[in-house]
Parts: sequence; C-alpha cells; structure tokens
Amino acid sequence: QVQLVESGGGLVQAGGALRLSCAASGLTFSRHTMGWFRQAPGKKREFVGAVSRSDSTDYADSVKGRFTISRDNAKNTVYLQMNSLKPEDTAVYYCAAAYWMTPANYDYWGQGIQVTVSS
Repeated sequence: QVQLVESGGGLVQAGGALRLSCAASGLTFSRHTMGWFRQAPGKKREFVGAVSRSDSTDYADSVKGRFTISRDNAKNTVYLQMNSLKPEDTAVYYCAAAYWMTPANYDYWGQGIQVTVSS
C-alpha cells in the first residue's frame, strides 16, 4: 500500500519560510517523479513543482525563485523549501508521485497539509 505523508506545514508571517516534507512508502521511490501541488480555498488545485528521478526540477511561474524542491532517495522523502512566502501561498499542499515513464500521471497523493501565510 502506497502512502505519502506530508509534514512541516503551519502558520508563518509573510516573508517567512517553511519546509515541507513528504515521506513515501510502499513504492520504489527512486523510480517516481515527485510533485507538489496546492489548493487554496475556492480555487482549483494547481501545480507547484516537481523533481524527476534524475533530480531535474520544474516549477510554476508563481513560485520560481522562491521555492525549491529536492529529494533524498535514501530516505524516500521529497522536500519543498518555501522562502519569501506571500499570503497568496496560503493553501493545502499535497505531494504526489508519478511513475517515471508517465511523469504527468500522478497516481498517488498525500492527504495534504495546511500552510497559512499571514500578512
């Protein structure tokens, strides 16, 4: 059974930083692209960024230069370092996994974790 468990969310002031972690189990972590998504109240879920199995990264324009995704295959964990946070970054953040051959198809999702940025 695949499980993705996010941690590290919370409340932070604008301009602050948070690091989210997502621990994976039940899958061959190194063979999966790992992505982060978010959903703000009343909005659709949106792509934040992803890291491939070869450590190449991709980011949404809204977070480029502020967010960094990394992975530790030895720990089956993916991270989302969020700096210079803005109130509009407030959302539930989800990690997801996609098999490397179909990197756009995220088959597995975490339960989500709240990030709130106060102004």
